[in-house]
Amino acid sequence: MFLLPMLLSALALPAAQPAGTAILATDAETRWVPFDLTPGNQLRFTMAIDGRPATAILDTGVSYSVLSRRFATAAAMPVRPGGSATAIGGLVDIGWASTRTVTLGGVTRRGGGLTVATLPALATGSAKAVDLLVGRDLTGAYALDIDYANRRFRLLPSGRMPFNGRTAPLAISRDRLVYVSEVTLGAARLRPMVVDTGDGSSITVTSGGWKAAGLTTTPTTTAISFGLAGAVTSTIGIVPALTLGQLTARSVEVRVEPAGGFSESIEVAGRIGSGFLQNYRVLLDPTAGRMVLSPGPTADQPPVRSTSGLLVGVDTDRLRILHVMRGGPAAAAGWKEGETVCTIDGQPIPANYGSSSLATWSAGAPGRVVTLGLCDGTQRRLTLRRFY
Repeated sequence: MFLLPMLLSALALPAAQPAGTAILATDAETRWVPFDLTPGNQLRFTMAIDGRPATAILDTGVSYSVLSRRFATAAAMPVRPGGSATAIGGLVDIGWASTRTVTLGGVTRRGGGLTVATLPALATGSAKAVDLLVGRDLTGAYALDIDYANRRFRLLPSGRMPFNGRTAPLAISRDRLVYVSEVTLGAARLRPMVVDTGDGSSITVTSGGWKAAGLTTTPTTTAISFGLAGAVTSTIGIVPALTLGQLTARSVEVRVEPAGGFSESIEVAGRIGSGFLQNYRVLLDPTAGRMVLSPGPTADQPPVRSTSGLLVGVDTDRLRILHVMRGGPAAAAGWKEGETVCTIDGQPIPANYGSSSLATWSAGAPGRVVTLGLCDGTQRRLTLRRFY
């Protein structure tokens, strides 16, 4: 599958609201929260807000959890105006809604409230939007154990070490109030790096950080991602190695933001996203000052690499071309953003496209010829090749 990674970070949210009181259950260790990975590469699960089920995404790149306006309206929750917040892609309008209880795994928070904003479906790469982005305010006081291989996570008392692995520094930044660490890329030590489970990409750095790393011979192309405030086009390349604390990771996809991009604007060096973290079992424990990573079966394997040069979004029964990658076969063939595909080698786009074998075509073997049926009835043949 080669779908579009999404960026759900919403940093720099105002904090002048009551926090509520959170209690961690004595049996929290047994209260695993099952999740699935969205087509946009985020952790999606179900929790409860005032006793109502809510679909949520775990997003450690968000300082204060964000509730969708749609959910607030359906639950008849009064929303007070809250100004605007900095997000990837620009500014978003926000509000504030008081809550009675918020329940996530073994944690129950009474009182307080949630930031409210519009959460677009496109941000998960699927046709259905979620109700909540679970941010640092709900998880930061605990050890967050994410078992990607078994699609589950849990919240534990800080200081617990439920498994062994390589450690890296971890803290909550004083200014942005999000999880941060640091990496060594090429010749550069980059910090602070936001540890961002809501970012479906792997590693993202600023243009200055990429230049300082000195990786000038790395082949690159372009890609697009979506934040809460809109689209961002970046350069991407695959680097041979990257160091995160005691861990050296191999064959890592790195996304380079344009000059003046989001990371630079909020004075961070970049982000460590779910696209990277999902190769490990991960413990995030900022109170103890550490992140622990235990390699999973996909660690150090070459990342999925587009051979079509098309990044797509799923729109019910069709694929919408969201970006044509620089230097790829699709660019050479004249493909344009906004075009829609209804069949692949004669097969219609299924409802479960993101998890189906059909989705592997865009990163297929070089030399394969794929016949794409556009929704206007025309057909085009695309020969796949490696281009970065």
